Amino acid sequence: MSAAPDPASRNWLVTPRPRPEARLRLLCFAYAGGGSAAFTGWADALPPDAELSAVRLPGRESRILQRPYTRLDDLLPDLVRAVSDYCREPYVLFGHSMGALIAYAYARRLCDAGPRGPEHLIVSGRRAPQLPHNRPLLHDLADGELLRRLREFGGTTDELLSDPRTMRLVLPGLRADFQLNDTYRYTPEPRLDCPVTAFGGRQDSHVDGAGIAAWADRTTGPFAVRMLDGGHFFLHSSQAELLRAIGVVLHRTTGSTVA
Repeated sequence: MSAAPDPASRNWLVTPRPRPEARLRLLCFAYAGGGSAAFTGWADALPPDAELSAVRLPGRESRILQRPYTRLDDLLPDLVRAVSDYCREPYVLFGHSMGALIAYAYARRLCDAGPRGPEHLIVSGRRAPQLPHNRPLLHDLADGELLRRLREFGGTTDELLSDPRTMRLVLPGLRADFQLNDTYRYTPEPRLDCPVTAFGGRQDSHVDGAGIAAWADRTTGPFAVRMLDGGHFFLHSSQAELLRAIGVVLHRTTGSTVA
C-alpha cells in the first residue's frame, strides 16, 4: 500500500488518477517547456497496480509565474527535497528529452544519498548524457530564430507559436529549460545498477539511434533499446505503442520486485 506524498510535494507533483493501493509508482519528467499535460491520458493506459505522477517544474502550468531553473545543479537539491518522499515506495522513472536528463540525474542523486534507487529508468528522446551536444545551442537565440527552431522540432502547434501574447508568457520558461539542457556538462560518475530502457524516434533528426544506444554505458543492469516511428516528439505520435512498452516494463517490475 502506498503512503500519501508529503504535502510539500503537492506543487511539484500532479497525480491524475491516485491509486492508494498501487504497488509501483511511475514518476514522469517532461521535455523542455512541458508540464504534466504532456502525460494526459497516460494513467488510464497503465497497469492498474501502477500510479503515475508527473513532475511539474516552476515556470509552467499553475507554476508559470515562478522562476524556472536554468541549471541542473540548482534544480536537483530542491527536486529531491520535494519529491523523494514519493519515491519511498518502489518507483520507475520516465523522462523525455530534457526530462530524460533530469530523470537520470535524479536517479543518480537518489542512488548516492536517498533511501532507494529506481526499479527501472526509462529514457526517451535524448542522447546519453556522456555524449556532447550535436545540435546548436538554443537558449540564447533571438526570439524569431528560437520560434523557427521550435517549428522544426514539431512539438509546439503553429497556433500557439503564432500567438504573441501566449509566447511572451511561455518563452522565458522555454529559454530556461533550454539553458538547463545546453549548459549541462557530464562528469564521470558511477553507473546506475537498475535496468535502463531507452526509446528513440526513427525520424528524429537530432537524436540518432547511436545516441540512444549509448545509454547502455550508464548502467550495470539490463539494457534495452526501442526505436519507434516519429520525430523528436514520437511520445505523442506513437503514444499507444510507447505506453504498451512502458506497461510491459511496469508489469515485469511489479512481478519481480514487489511481494
